[in-house]
Amino acid sequence: MKRRDFIALIGGAAVGWPLAARAEEPQRMRRIGVLMSGAETDPEHQTRLMAFVQGLQEQGWSVGRNVRIDIRWAAGEPQLFRRYATELIALTPDVILGAVTSSVRALLEISRTVPIVFAAATDPVGGGLVANLARPGGNVTGFSLQDFGTRAKSLELLRELSPRISRVAVLRDPMTTGGVAQLAAVQTAAAGLRMELTPIDVRDGDEIERTVAAFALQGNGGLIVTANARADLHRQLIIALVARHRVPAIYPFRHYVGDGGLFSYGPELIVQYRRAAGYVDRILKGEKPADLPVQEPTKYELAINLKTARALGLEIPPTLLALADEVIE
Repeated sequence: MKRRDFIALIGGAAVGWPLAARAEEPQRMRRIGVLMSGAETDPEHQTRLMAFVQGLQEQGWSVGRNVRIDIRWAAGEPQLFRRYATELIALTPDVILGAVTSSVRALLEISRTVPIVFAAATDPVGGGLVANLARPGGNVTGFSLQDFGTRAKSLELLRELSPRISRVAVLRDPMTTGGVAQLAAVQTAAAGLRMELTPIDVRDGDEIERTVAAFALQGNGGLIVTANARADLHRQLIIALVARHRVPAIYPFRHYVGDGGLFSYGPELIVQYRRAAGYVDRILKGEKPADLPVQEPTKYELAINLKTARALGLEIPPTLLALADEVIE
């Protein structure tokens, strides 16, 4: 989705509302803060935000008529998460959408009272966002990104795609509990498959380029990209690197495949953001985050890019093609 289309969506919502209706039915204006993890120029993150706004509209919320949305874009940078969390809390919103774990942790450093809903947190309990999934117990609730078996499943899919793979690099953010937990899940699966595992940290582009190149030199390798905001920020670089070094790679979400990645396995992020709008609606209508259980993904999708497979000299097994939810020619 183009940025101007999104602006039209949230900015023009009140324009089409009949003037008479607004005069006859004045409504209290509510305020929602949004702390996104990506860059404002990233079409994927714009699409997620659009899904959230559309979810609100389905519940009867219209920008400019009965709700105002304040949006900040952290672009994967820790200092921006902290800065924008402070700005949003200062606006005294009724509720805040914290897109990912990093968003919520930054918000919690400022406030333990403003209601917060997350759309895609990797480890909400381990990351200290909630006390437990069934009864969050504080001012935070939302939608978990995955169970950690998803990344273990990624290892199995990578082996099925290319049985010659004996070494696997796991690209993760070592500074998050989700990064640690996802690596642990892959380590457990790798032991059963007798595969050698190499963690690769995602801190900046130079480190990613250096470590991926060093790993690729040894041959018979594959790459698992875990779900984390920094990998998403550097996804174009990662996709270009593995193509250059001819390393089969599996990604956590479908949009990596749309950008040229080989294949992906993970939850539908757009659905997560639309579901988060439902929780925001319930909080605006009086429910408390402490009483709303954290929910897990309802659907996982497998996407495959055949053009990328051909460029890597790989033939996708028929069993994988049969399982795929989407095949990009």
